[in-house]
Amino acid sequence: MIIVTTTSKPTETKTILVVDDDVDYLSQVESRLRRAGFAVLTAESQHQAEEILATHKPDLAVVDLMLEHTDSGIFLSHHIKKKDPRIPVILVTGVTAETGMELDAATAEERSWVKADVLLDKPIRFEQLLREIERLLKGH
Repeated sequence: MIIVTTTSKPTETKTILVVDDDVDYLSQVESRLRRAGFAVLTAESQHQAEEILATHKPDLAVVDLMLEHTDSGIFLSHHIKKKDPRIPVILVTGVTAETGMELDAATAEERSWVKADVLLDKPIRFEQLLREIERLLKGH
């Protein structure tokens, strides 16, 4: 399912791509971002996100780490950065909550292969996500 929603004039609206295979989470984030004044593109898989990226250029992407495969989010982050390295990517993951293992990209080497600007653990408070989105968009 691909949804494009806007809430204000297109010239003023920043577009956020949200990719997550949890449709309830996806719907909730889409709704809250829309209410915050963003245009929102959603995808439930790496494949759907790549189809969107073929025709749209989001201002920022929020990508779940585990989509079709355990590492689909990392591959999608690489794809986004290859298309346009200026697009900020927030990689979100439930790995810590599910396994107890922490995923971190603290070193320059780790960040070079993760290709995300921010890594957030689920569950994420919407205010935290919004703060990171606004911080990253200020640089663009």
